[in-house]
Amino acid sequence: MQKSVMSQVQTGRLYAKKWPMRKELAPLFAEFKVIKATELAVTVMPILAMFTLFFQLNYLGSDFLPQAIASALFFISLPLQGLLWLGKRAQTPLEPAMHKWYNELHTKMVANGYQTQLNENKPRYLELANLLNDMFDKMDKAFTKEQF
Repeated sequence: MQKSVMSQVQTGRLYAKKWPMRKELAPLFAEFKVIKATELAVTVMPILAMFTLFFQLNYLGSDFLPQAIASALFFISLPLQGLLWLGKRAQTPLEPAMHKWYNELHTKMVANGYQTQLNENKPRYLELANLLNDMFDKMDKAFTKEQF
């Protein structure tokens, strides 16, 4: 089932908030870099789009209005591209190796006192983010160091 663009952007924002931004996960998952780049783009790109529009119209004149609008729209679209990627990634089922690691991690956490229901049918990256977030928040430091 195809999701609308806005719902995928909303899912991407939720996923970016849920994903634990820990340095231990940075070499293993692309989310760390994409979330950082998207956060930077959300703050910088609208300002850059306005400057681009202003300077092109100011120095080149109104004859270059279509080019100015096109470049401004490009800069504004960059954060959306990051959020769309994150939304798609959040809904992507885990690969077999990642699914196995997800199950092993959940089993180890339950053995150490973690209480939650495991999503047996095709967990997605969003469920992995929730599990990793719970691991860093609810488990002790020795457990997390042992995992990474």
